[in-house]
Order: sequence, then C-alpha cells, then structure tokens
Amino acid sequence: MKKKLVLIDGNSVAYRAFFALPLLHNDKGIHTNAVYGFTMMLMKILEEEKPTHMLVAFDAGKTTFRHKTFTEYKGGRQQTPPELSEQFPLLRELLQAYQICSYELENYEADDIIGTLSAKAEKEGFEVKIISGDRDLTQLASDHVTVDITKKGITDVESYTPETVREKYGLTPEQIIDLKGLMGDKSDNIPGVPGIGEKTAVKLLKQFGSVENILASIEQINGNKLKENLEKYRDLALMSKQLATISRDAPIELSLEDIEYHGQDVDKVIALFKELGFNSLLDKVAPQTKKEEAVLPNIDYTIVEEVSESVLADRSALVVEVLESNYHKAPILGFALANEHGHFFIRTDTALSSPLFTAWLEDETKKKSVFDGKRAIVALKWKGIELRGIEFDLLIASYLLNPSQSTEDVASVAKTKQYMAVQSDEAVYGKGAKQTVPEEKALAEHLVRKAAAIRALEKEFIHDLQENEQYALFTDLELPLSSILAEMEFTGVKVDVERLKEMGEELTEQLRAVEQEIYELAGQEFNINSPKQLGVILFEKLQLPVLKKTKTGYSTSADVLEKLAPQHEIVEKILHYRQLGKLQSTYIEGLLKVVHCDTHKVHTIFNQALTQTGRLSSTEPNLQNIPIRLEEGRKIRQAFVPSKPDWVIFSADYSQIELRVLAHIANDENLIDAFRHDLDIHTKTAMDIFHVTADEVTPNMRRQAKTVNFGIVYGISDYGLSQNLNIPRKEAAEFIRRYFEIFPGVKQYMENIVQEAKQKGYVTTLLHRRRYLPDITSRNFNLRSFAERTAMNTPIQGSAADIIKKAMIDLADRLKQEKLQARMLLQVHDELILEAPKEEVKRLQQIVPEVMENAIQLKVPLKVDYHYGPTWYDAK
Repeated sequence: MKKKLVLIDGNSVAYRAFFALPLLHNDKGIHTNAVYGFTMMLMKILEEEKPTHMLVAFDAGKTTFRHKTFTEYKGGRQQTPPELSEQFPLLRELLQAYQICSYELENYEADDIIGTLSAKAEKEGFEVKIISGDRDLTQLASDHVTVDITKKGITDVESYTPETVREKYGLTPEQIIDLKGLMGDKSDNIPGVPGIGEKTAVKLLKQFGSVENILASIEQINGNKLKENLEKYRDLALMSKQLATISRDAPIELSLEDIEYHGQDVDKVIALFKELGFNSLLDKVAPQTKKEEAVLPNIDYTIVEEVSESVLADRSALVVEVLESNYHKAPILGFALANEHGHFFIRTDTALSSPLFTAWLEDETKKKSVFDGKRAIVALKWKGIELRGIEFDLLIASYLLNPSQSTEDVASVAKTKQYMAVQSDEAVYGKGAKQTVPEEKALAEHLVRKAAAIRALEKEFIHDLQENEQYALFTDLELPLSSILAEMEFTGVKVDVERLKEMGEELTEQLRAVEQEIYELAGQEFNINSPKQLGVILFEKLQLPVLKKTKTGYSTSADVLEKLAPQHEIVEKILHYRQLGKLQSTYIEGLLKVVHCDTHKVHTIFNQALTQTGRLSSTEPNLQNIPIRLEEGRKIRQAFVPSKPDWVIFSADYSQIELRVLAHIANDENLIDAFRHDLDIHTKTAMDIFHVTADEVTPNMRRQAKTVNFGIVYGISDYGLSQNLNIPRKEAAEFIRRYFEIFPGVKQYMENIVQEAKQKGYVTTLLHRRRYLPDITSRNFNLRSFAERTAMNTPIQGSAADIIKKAMIDLADRLKQEKLQARMLLQVHDELILEAPKEEVKRLQQIVPEVMENAIQLKVPLKVDYHYGPTWYDAK
C-alpha cells in the first residue's frame, strides 16, 4: 500500500477557520468557531485522503531564526484576537482525540517543519499532501508533493502541483521564493524591491530565472527606474528571498514512523464534540457502544386498589408522572407515594376518583416532597385539583446546589449522591419516536423508585443548602415562585387568532411585494429560498465578491449577506425577505399551532431550573423571544390580548437593572452618582468616552456607549467590541480603556471577583445563588478565560434574576392582599406582564412600581417603567 503523509499548517488553518466562520460558542459560552472549521476540514481530509501518516505543525513562538536576519519580519501583524487564542488549547485536545501528532520547534515556523518532513517523506517514496492557508507553501510542490491552499471558506481548497503553479504564474515552484524576493510579502512584512509588483517580478523571472541571475544581469534590463531600484536594493532582494525560503533541514526530532496515523479514539472524540456542542458532527463519528443494563436492588411496594388512610401520611414523597415535555396537554400516567407506611403506586383513575386522595393533595398541612412541583401542580390543575403543601422540591434543590449539573430526571440528580436505586426515564420509556409506556408492573416499580429516591435524598439536600447559606433562597424564593409560575402557565395568555391570521395575510402580501422587487433587481425569477440559485444570482450574474464557500457552493448565510449589503440593493431586500419569512413561519404559523383549542390561549412553560444564571426561560412556545427589532415582529404582540372584555394588558419593566446592580456590587462612585441623579447612563458614558457635552451626544455615540456599557459586564474584549460596533480593534480598545478610567470601581470589581472565584471556586449573587467555575484555575487558556468572564457577569445577571423573582412573589402577595382581580401572565427578562380590569389600572400604577422598586434595597434606586393598553403591543 502506498504511504501517504498529510501535513497541516495548524496556525494558518485555524486563522482561516476563525475568520471564515461567525463567532460560534457552545452552551458554556466558550468560543468554538476556529475548532469547528478545523474539525470540518480534518473530517474531509481523513475521508478523502486516507493518510497513513499525519502531522499538524504549529508555530512555536513569535521569534524565529529569520528575525536574526530581519528584526521586522512579520512586524505590524495585528495581535491574535483572544477569542482565537482561547481556542488553540482546544485544537490540541481535538488532535489528541483524533490521535494525530502535533509538533512545534523553537526558533522555527510551522512552514519549516512541513518543508523538512515533506522533503524527508518524498525521498522515502511517500505521496505528500500539504494543507495551509498560506500560498508561500506552494514553493514545496513537486511531483510527489501537492499543496492545498484553503480558499475563502475552510473545506474549499485550491490544489497546487508544479503544473498548476506553472499555469498560474508561469513559474516553477522553486521560483515562488524568487517572486517573494522581488515583490515582497505584506502579510509577513518581507520588504522585496520597492516599485516591483507581481507582474514585473514574473516577467523578470521568466527572462532570467532567479533573483541572483537578475542582479547579475541588471545591464540587460529595460527601464532606468527598475534598474536603479534593483541596483539600490540589491541586498534587500537577496534578504527577502532568504526570508521567504522555507527550510528543508530543520532539526526535527521526529521520524516518519513517529507520525503514523492509526485512527481516532472514538470515545474521546464523542466526549469532546458533546462538550463543544458539535451535535451535528456526532453522527459522523462511529456509534457508541450500548450501556450495560443497571442492576437495581429489590423494592417492596403495593399497587393500591382503593385509597385508604393507611396509604396517606402527614409527610410523603409524591410522584405525579407526566412523561411528555408539554405537560399542559399530557396524560398523567400514575401516582406514587413513599412515606412511613411504605411505597405505593396508585393508578390515575383510582387516584382522581378518590375524594380521600384528592382532599389529601389539596391539604396544605399534608407536606409533600416532589421532583418538579410546577409540572405536578399544572398537570393536576387541568384535572381541577389544587396541589398544595409542597415543602421540598428535589429538582430545585439540586439546581440551586449546582446549576451546571444535569437535572433531567430523578435518576440524574440521585447519581450525584451515589444513590443508584432508580433508573433514568430514558431507560424505562425509551427516547423520541420510540418512547413507550411499559406494562403496569414496570411502570409502578419505576414511579415507586422515584418516590423512594426523593424521600431518601431530602435530608441530605436540605443539609447542603443550609451549609451553602442557600436554604432561604430555596424556601423563600424558588419554592413559592414555583407555585406562582404554575398559576401563570395555567392561566395562559389569550390570543386573538383572527388578528394573527390577518397578520399572516399581511406578511404574505409583503413577502410577495419584496419577492417582486428582488426579481426586478435580479432581472429574472428564481427560488429565493434556494441557496444554490441565490448564489448563482449574487455571485455569477451580479458579480458580487465571494466571501465564503460551502461544500455545495457559495455561502449565502446571514453574516455573508450583511457584509455584502452595502454593495447591492438586492442584498438588503433578501435579508428583509428572510426576516419576514421567519416571522411568518416561526411566529405566526408557530403560534397558531399552539393555541389551546378550548381556552384560545397559549400556555407557555417557564424553565425554572435551566439557566446557570438563575434567569427564567420559556418554551412551547418561547414567549420571551418574540422579535422586537422589526416593526412587523413587534406587531405580533398585538395578537396578545386580555382574556376578558374591558380588561387591559399592563406591562412593567426594570430600567437598566443589570447596570444598577453593577453600580451596587462594584460600589463605583461615578456609576452610583449617575443613577442617583437619574441620568441617562448611556448618554453619560458617551459624554465621558467622547469628551462631549450632553447636547453633543449623537444617537450613534449613545449606541456605541450602550454597547460598551453592556459589553463590559460580559467581559467583552477589544476584538468582540470591534465586531459589535464595526470599528477597528484599536478604537475599541481605546473605548474600553476610557470606560475603566471613568468607572475605576468597575475595573476593581472585575479584578477582585476573578480573584475571589479562584479562591472559592464559585461566585454568588446578592441572594446567595451560586455558580461553580471549575475552570477558573485551568491551565487551558480558553477554559480559564471563559470562566473569568463568567465570574464577572454571573453576580450581576444572577442578582438581576433574583430581584425580578422576588418582585413576582411580593406582587402576587400584594394582589391577593388587596383582593384585586389583576393577575400576572408572563415574565420576559426584566419585564412583568399582567392583565387587569380597567378599573384596577389606577391602583396598579401605584402598586406595581412600588413593589418592584422595593423588592431589594441597593445603593442606587431601582427604576420601573410601566404602560398599559388593549394589547401587549400597546402596553410596550
């Protein structure tokens, strides 16, 4: 079998991948775009080239032997963005998982490692494939060495053999070095001969062959200026050629046997892909082996034929089994109890038809321990039963103790305490389309085991909460909030279906109109939703520059179109067409599908134990995500109306709560002073950053200041800010420097909180919510950087989440106390949405801001804005 060596220029390909793809990150916020692009390329190479030997070469540092010749070599290069630097340790992890050798050599570049190994391999009869983004490596092409140069994308390459180099430049691969000697190379800061460009250089080389021959034949050259420059810069030309020459004899301590490739470590690749969030690539890795069946200890239980007092107790662990994710419509599969009398399974019809059991469920004095009480409360509300007396919720307790741990089901939480006597729901029911309910005996045993686990674990979890000073957070905030959210979910939000359908028709009309405008600008009709057809129109017919390619052709992704927008009117229209299309399919059609046929409302589900900051999220449907940038998107809120005639929607939201929390936590005098004097914080920041008066602050200055204000609390880098504001990195760095000059307390806070996190291993919010940061001391730069940014942001975002949760509890109490009919419907980030009779509005205007602004006392006032109207749209 023919031996084949693949050599990859690690730094070059990583750079290409980073700038070719948008700033992707996984669910932990770790940037992954360079690693993702690199992985795509790696998979393609392994599939197509089937190498027997493989190596990825990296640059060892910024100084090489070339700097002794010319200290300015590669000078003027922009500093590597931290978002890319962070990813290099992950690239090495990727290569370890794939069992591919990586190598770097002090004083040499990756090119020299590649040059040396390709020469050695060719001598030993190997076929060699080199992959890089740097055309300098085309000098290495030979009869047995092919050089693939990545183009705009990452998996799209241009192959260079001696023949293609000759076709493209009319030169041999060796003459590429002479070409660089004459014309220089801006990217590497190789000077070359002033006044000589590619065209002149190629012409000279075709005539004389090499830099040395040209310099020996200056008299034969036409053009006085050209002669003069060659004479004057003779040494520069020879030095430039030397700098451009890739070493073929670097002192590499690797033999070709050392870089044999034997295939990937499947388990490591799968684990890494899961960690990085590369779910779409998992299918392309060899499948996992089946898990061994769990061996469970025996458990005694009774299947209850008729509920009696002997089954019930003053304290019980209760399971109300609802399997489907949307528990508003799902059937209850059965009930289980674990208490001092034993373990019991009760069939659904037996339970619901028993007055004794339903009275016990509704009795506040009969204390229940559950897993996901909100799900149980809502499921029973649909059956007309009010579940009361929940004193312990294993889901919430586990979430508070460590929000990053899985709380998928009772078994996943139990495992964290080495309690193994319960199976996962997936093991019992299966997953996805294959999910089925087992026969009664298996179902009964599973539910009973869940109840037994809840009862067994309760004391340990309460002890841990107390140890962490989190018991009050559990009992006074999250548990009561669980019941309030259940009430809100069950109440639902009324939807004006006719208005939604009208909007759908209006959007259809708009889509048709925009479609016609696109056809006119394109000069023909085509399928706008087909990336292939769109690519032909944009890049072939209209000759727009190709920024990125995919496996199937031109990329027409949103980030590509946004960059092309200034170049042709059609691009803006296409972006608008896509936005309208998404509104139509996701929000109009999507909402119509989930309107409850009996209540004419949407009943969302609030995820209380999901985000690591403590914020709520919403699903089925996600009502926190209705787009508000486009007027057409905002208009969707017109379809959300009060559930009764002569009622209104009342909306109240915190103004700049995160920045107010930052002022309090950082104890920054200037920030505190600005909020105490009720200044517009973005205008104030713009005045200080741009050194202007309030009257001179333009809308664009305020927008930039706003981005800086909010970016700072997320630990934004100069590169990240430059991308957000579309300004040079230098300018972004200056903005950040000035911000810290104005608000030195914020800078101090950020430094202190990172140190505190390193000492404790976690950070906390004002109400003692914790977030553990195991990577804060990691030697992996990427993981450590992300943990540091998280340390800065979590106390702010998490405290803001705590404050609105506290406000919801206080407001629910106050509405009850004042016997008002008004009720909370939704929480959307920093906003609370209620519905109320018109006659209660005046009272709400006093109560709601008062309750929300006094939910917690900070060093700065909390500020609440409120509006009301006949729809949610009018209440904004």
